[in-house]
Amino acid sequence: MATRTRADRGSWWDQQARVKLLVSLVVGLIGGGLGLVVGAGVSAVLIAWDVLAAVFSVWIWWTVWGLDPTSTAGHARREDPGREVADLVLVVAALASLVAVGVVLVSAGHAHGAARYLRAGFAVASVVVSWILVHTVFALKYARLYYSGEAGGIEFNEEDEPQYTDFAYLAFTIGMTFQVSDTNLKTKEIRRTALHHAWLSFPLGTVIIAASINLIAGLAP
Repeated sequence: MATRTRADRGSWWDQQARVKLLVSLVVGLIGGGLGLVVGAGVSAVLIAWDVLAAVFSVWIWWTVWGLDPTSTAGHARREDPGREVADLVLVVAALASLVAVGVVLVSAGHAHGAARYLRAGFAVASVVVSWILVHTVFALKYARLYYSGEAGGIEFNEEDEPQYTDFAYLAFTIGMTFQVSDTNLKTKEIRRTALHHAWLSFPLGTVIIAASINLIAGLAP
């Protein structure tokens, strides 16, 4: 019964990538606006992004996490012309947000008292949500590629058909190690996607390390 309830989440509303993105954008702008009202200054931009990325990512995983293999296939095969555009916008925005992280970290180094730690906290949160969002987008993309046309192209080394948690495993493994582990990629398109994913993951991981070092050094007494 729980599986049926999860599958029901794949409704028209949940399927529209543009709807998810638009709603997340509105909520993010509200969050950023509230940040400006309370005097967050430059950090309001990061607040807006953090809220947008968090809402979008939670919405995605709330929709797909419990889907069984059959429901996963149906969800991935549903047509939504806005998906690719939404994916591109989100990935570009996630990478662009890292520039804002650098600006906020610099401003945190010149701030004093609680403001210093709040700005640093927003910077860390932005890096984390950007990292999660990028790999979430790629997990959905791998599922779409797997189920485009005749199912296949990724070998998960088990007899059961994959579900979204398997595609998340592939995406987050590449995100953390810049390579696949015990999963075989069997088509050129999926390997190209994995290559693009690894290209993005490396600078993203580098920024995370650099931001962490900068944060520790900048907040040291």
